[in-house]
Order: sequence, then C-alpha cells, then structure tokens
Amino acid sequence: MNSESRRSMSAPAESGTATTRRMIAVMVLVPLAVTLALWVFAWPAARIAPRDLPVGVAGPAAATAQLKKGFQQHEGAFEVHRYEDEAAARRAIEDRIVYGAVVASPEGTRLLTATAAGPVVAQFLTQAVTARAPAGAEVPVTDVVPTPAGDARGSVLGASVLPLSMAGVATGAVVTLLGLRGARAALTLTGAAALVGVAATAVAGSWLEALTGDWWTQAGAIGLTVLAMGAGAAGLAALLGRAGLGLAGLLMVLLGNSFSGVTSAPEMLPDPIGLIGQSLPPGAGGSLIRSVAFFDGAGAGASLLTLSLWAVLGLTAVLVAARVRRPGPAAVASRPAEPALVG
Repeated sequence: MNSESRRSMSAPAESGTATTRRMIAVMVLVPLAVTLALWVFAWPAARIAPRDLPVGVAGPAAATAQLKKGFQQHEGAFEVHRYEDEAAARRAIEDRIVYGAVVASPEGTRLLTATAAGPVVAQFLTQAVTARAPAGAEVPVTDVVPTPAGDARGSVLGASVLPLSMAGVATGAVVTLLGLRGARAALTLTGAAALVGVAATAVAGSWLEALTGDWWTQAGAIGLTVLAMGAGAAGLAALLGRAGLGLAGLLMVLLGNSFSGVTSAPEMLPDPIGLIGQSLPPGAGGSLIRSVAFFDGAGAGASLLTLSLWAVLGLTAVLVAARVRRPGPAAVASRPAEPALVG
C-alpha cells in the first residue's frame, strides 16, 4: 500500500476525531456559559437586601434617637443620617444623599421616599417602617421625587440599560471589524454614541415621557454612556485583538447589566457587586441618567467621572494602537522596490 493510499485512509479518521472534539466542546461549553449567565443574573437578584443603605431621620433629638436605634438593629443594613427637620430631610432626598427619611413630629411619624431614586427601595422602606409602627397606627408616606406619569412603575430606565449596552459594544465591534483606525475610529465611535443619545432620548423622553429632565442633558448622559462602552470595546480590541471584543461583551453586557443595580439600587446588591457595577459603564450610566432625568444632576459626579475615564481610556487606546501599527518612514524606505512592469 503506497503512502497516498495510507493518507486517504487516515483522513476520515482524523476528520471524525476533530468532529468528536467539536461535539464535546459544544456539550461542555454551552452548559458552562448558561451556568455563568444564571449565576451572574440570578444570584444578585436573589440576594437583594439593604447594605449600608443611606436613610434619614428627622425631628427632635429624643424622637430621632429611637428611630435611629430601630434602624441600627439591622446591623450593616442602613447608614443613618440625622436632620433637624422635614425640610432638611427633603433636601437630602432631592440631593440623592439618602433614599428616604422618617420624620418624627407631635402629629406622629411619617415617611418620605423617592420612587424616582428606585421604586424597589421606596417599597422596601415603606414596608420596613410600616411594620415597626404601633398596631393600628398608619404611617403617611410622601413621595418627594416621584416617577413620571409616563412610567409610574419606573421600569423604563431599567429596561433601557441592556439595549444601550448592546449598542455600545456593537459600535465598538463594528468599528473594529470594518478596520477603522485612529481618528476615523474615534470620530465614528463618538458620532454613533451621540446619535444613540438623541434617538434614545426621543423614545424614552419625548414619546414614552419616562424621563423628565432637560432634554439635551439627558441625551448627553445617554450618549456618554454608549461612548464609554463603545470606546471601551474598541480600545480592548485594539489592545488584545478580537479577544478584546469578547472581554468587552463579558464586562459590558453580562456583568455590567446584572451588577448595575439600576432596577433596585447598588446598596441593595451583595458586596462587592454594587461597587463593581458602579465601576462599569452600564451601572455608572444608569446612575447618571437617573440623576439628570429626575434630580437635576444631583449625585452625578462619581458616575460622570467613571464614564469619562472609560471613554477617554478607550479612545486613547484606539488612537495609540493606530500610531504604533502604522509603518514609519524608515520602514517604508526599507521595503524592496516593486519590480518594474515591462510592456
């Protein structure tokens, strides 16, 4: 039997082995990916509870001491701030210092909340304070910063983070796969993010009436969020190749969304998930959009800084990578001359 015959007989065996390996890889990797996704999304949702949740107490010192003691019975759950009166507590809620406050007065105890800061938190505080009230006593609840009429349940913002994350990563991926480099890539990322900000604000703000802040400020916040994710994805791809796009998808879409706390609050997620989520663009973007949409920009500083860092570092990586890969004059001069074509 000649060598050619042996090769032809071994080829089907090698092909069958490669196919078997691919089958095993699919059977193992798909369950692992599903398990990871379930863990990332289900675990934080199943462990929602207050962890150093900022709340306020207001009123006479003797009365607020009792209220503060009641909160402190839940060790590590609340971070209690004391205010002299109801007006000060309201300002703290509007400035996003606390999520709500219990006010003690001669007329009784009442609760101030802000559903715009997070409906889940407002509901939790209402249930917690009501449960501690004397039997038969009612605790009046005042919503200091309510959700807009177009989104009474406050669900639009939470539902918007995933599409924005996908838009950001998709923009970075398309710029990378189309071979755009340097300034052209940076301009494309910035322009696409700006247009997404305008389009998303038109839908969520003008049409659904779910965002009530200044229109262009909201568009800027959304645009910066998308730019941070798009530039981050393109920057990772510029540094790591196409593997960087996979890492960006993991950070922005999978971890970023599930750890964002936008449907509840970062302080309601297990430690250190809330902190990690606010360090990633989806979480920081959700917090920034909430601040500019409902609180006139109060409490937006940390989120704005986080998104700006992601955007600047990503764009810098794109620009630097293009310069490093571009052949210099010496390299061009050292290339062999093209042979002349003789007609």
